[in-house]
Amino acid sequence: MDNINTVFLNNEFLKPEQAKVSAFDRGFVFGDGVYEVIPVFGKRPFRLGQHMQRLNNSLSHLGIPNPMPAEKWQEVIQQLINSNGAEDQSIYFQITRGPAARDHCFPENMTPTVFGYSQTLKYPDQKTLEQGVSAITAPDIRWLRCDIKAIALLANVLMRQQAKEKGVTEAILLRDGRVTEGAASNIFIVSNNTLMTPPKGDQILPGITRDLVIELAHANNIPCQETEITEKQLFSADEVWMTSSTKEILPITKIDNKPVGNGKPGPIHKTVFEIYKKYKQDFRSGVVSD
Repeated sequence: MDNINTVFLNNEFLKPEQAKVSAFDRGFVFGDGVYEVIPVFGKRPFRLGQHMQRLNNSLSHLGIPNPMPAEKWQEVIQQLINSNGAEDQSIYFQITRGPAARDHCFPENMTPTVFGYSQTLKYPDQKTLEQGVSAITAPDIRWLRCDIKAIALLANVLMRQQAKEKGVTEAILLRDGRVTEGAASNIFIVSNNTLMTPPKGDQILPGITRDLVIELAHANNIPCQETEITEKQLFSADEVWMTSSTKEILPITKIDNKPVGNGKPGPIHKTVFEIYKKYKQDFRSGVVSD
């Protein structure tokens, strides 16, 4: 709980040690809930509209009513940002169906549990960016609604732990011979100077950073396709990246102990990452609103 000064729990701002949730909460009993992670740059929540839309979509898929109106969300987010104080932060929210007697069916008249906090955002160091990171491949053993940002992440946890035990950063998931995503990231490859990433659907989480990379590529005339990526294409790619709100755009230079391309971050990553950093700086200074 480093750098967490204040948490939000059911309309209260508390010290972390004061936050208590019922043992009968369906998030604890069933993993019945959703979450969202919002980056903050220059004390401003980044792409807040897109993050809140994704949260609304996840809640809707689970039949959980949004517990707060938009203006209340903005008020809570701003207070969490202020309580942390850092320029760049990561805000985490979790909403569960709430406490009830244990029954698989949805209880009636539920009051959702809402929990949130902010942490200082920690970036990969320069050495990591210059060298890239390693990954493994793993069978995608998750359920068939990965587009829902659900808190039931046991399969992801097991695959990330497998990656950790092998001394690498991420597990790239394969289903029926095709790349879906990383255990905690979206995946891009570069082949023949074209950027490619799997299309949206039930099998991947619609990443906000993923969408921004595609947007920036199109705006800067970098060929980019949302298309299926086979295992063969993954291993023959010139570049491979992972993207997420906290990892941003991180080059993967080794997969299953085999080098990607020449084993170093590639030129397309360098170009797109510089464009991304410029976009972030423009956001911080107010040149772009979101």
